Amino acid sequence: MFSFLLTWILTAVALILTAYIVPGISIASFKVAIVAAVVLGLVNAIVKPILFFFTLPLTILTLGLFIFVLNAIAFSLVAYFTPGFYINGFFPALFGSILLSIISSVLNNLFISQR
Repeated sequence: MFSFLLTWILTAVALILTAYIVPGISIASFKVAIVAAVVLGLVNAIVKPILFFFTLPLTILTLGLFIFVLNAIAFSLVAYFTPGFYINGFFPALFGSILLSIISSVLNNLFISQR
């Protein structure tokens, strides 16, 4: 349970760092980042597999590069469903989703013990 809460908080911190680095992404407060982290988890668990299934031929055709577009779409959906979290366009969503995954991975590797 502690690992789940720590991952949730680290994802919120990663969202704030991503919004600070990428122009075109803004988060109103840490509370909004916490809510966005929950919505991100739900979108990644429910919506993203459905999108992946329907775009599988395009993903295969582009040799997997379309997954970056799916990540940007999922990231934009999080901003759409979270008041106080804004993304201004496709390219900030694309760069933000890439940077968020990098920052999240680094923070999780630093703070969550490996088993």
